[in-house]
Amino acid sequence: MCTNHLTQQAILCGHCDMLVALPALGTGEKACCPRCGNTLTTRWDEPRKRPTAYALAALFMLLLANLFPFVNMSVAGVNSEISLLSIPDVMFSEDYASLGSLFMILVQAVPALSLVAILLLVNRVRLSPVSKRRLAWLLFHLKSWGMAEIFLAGVLVSFVKLMAYGDIGIGLSFIPWCLFCVLQLRAVQCVDRRWLWNDISPAPAIPLACQPGKTGMKQGLRSCSCCTAILPQDVAQCPRCHSYGHVRRRHSLQWTTALLLTSVMLYFPANILPVMITDLLGSKLPSTIIAGVVLLWSEGSYPVALVIFIASIMVPTLKMIAIGWLCLDARGFVQRDSERMHLVYEVVEFVGRWSMIDVFVIAVLSALVRMGSLMNIYPAMGALMFALVVILTMFAAMTFDPRLIWDRKPESSQEELS
Repeated sequence: MCTNHLTQQAILCGHCDMLVALPALGTGEKACCPRCGNTLTTRWDEPRKRPTAYALAALFMLLLANLFPFVNMSVAGVNSEISLLSIPDVMFSEDYASLGSLFMILVQAVPALSLVAILLLVNRVRLSPVSKRRLAWLLFHLKSWGMAEIFLAGVLVSFVKLMAYGDIGIGLSFIPWCLFCVLQLRAVQCVDRRWLWNDISPAPAIPLACQPGKTGMKQGLRSCSCCTAILPQDVAQCPRCHSYGHVRRRHSLQWTTALLLTSVMLYFPANILPVMITDLLGSKLPSTIIAGVVLLWSEGSYPVALVIFIASIMVPTLKMIAIGWLCLDARGFVQRDSERMHLVYEVVEFVGRWSMIDVFVIAVLSALVRMGSLMNIYPAMGALMFALVVILTMFAAMTFDPRLIWDRKPESSQEELS
């Protein structure tokens, strides 16, 4: 019988549904699924002190980054300087409140909220059980939406674009922002989902016979997608985190297909409509994504042109094709190769958010290039369309259940990890 002790030493892989017996991990070691290679859990050295130090340092750097000028530009004796807080102000003043809101949420609010949640949870601050559950849920669901490092990459690309027009300089807050990006990524990385939920509340015991090396679905078990607890299939609400779930995500393929089709429909106007308008000496020059790539290439900025082309054109296109391929595979319309399709899923899940780099480039250019009658840059409707494409494809990847890739694959005998 499956006792509470065994459930503490076993885990259901969230990617392929294999029940894996966890070995005794040393400091710095991680356990991976022997079937799909997904990382199941990691044992960090000083699991409380390490993320606390990173989170505190990151929040301090974030404060410094918002207090001082960020970047500046000089064109023909006309100077322009912006801070991080002035970027959304420009978006709002140009009637692009949606882009300004996206910047505030994805670049500043989500990373800051994640760091605060880490500090409260790993240090066992006295909170109600409901508050702890909600904070932990937020931490692990929002971490994919923090895009501070993607914004930093967009700033660097903006520098290359603007060098042809004038002198570019960095302000006092630029270095703190770079440090913030590194520290907040490290803080989130050092918090293991399984360890944190076990620290909040013990995993529930499972009164069912279970056998490592077999899928949970064939044993009448399911994994809680929120806290990784092992539950009977007929239990809809997890007794530990109180989140609802099922053996497989309900209507996963329908949701994924609907989001994919919507993103495809928006993708065409996103590439046809201008993403920004350059007002140079009274002449308004609209620019599309592909036009920006061609301009950079013609000016000899080949690496930056390639980065923009890959992140803003190639990645969204290939991502939509890959998501469609995954849906067809899950429905059995293509030749089954679970290992290859799982690799496709992991790539899609990782690279999709980086397509936002072009949206952040437009945000920086629009805020910085304010030179009166000399030159100004404004965001255009194409930028909003493109941001929606990226967000919808991210949601499409999240609603897809990767366990569907493995459901029709014969189970090979797996020995317990030791």
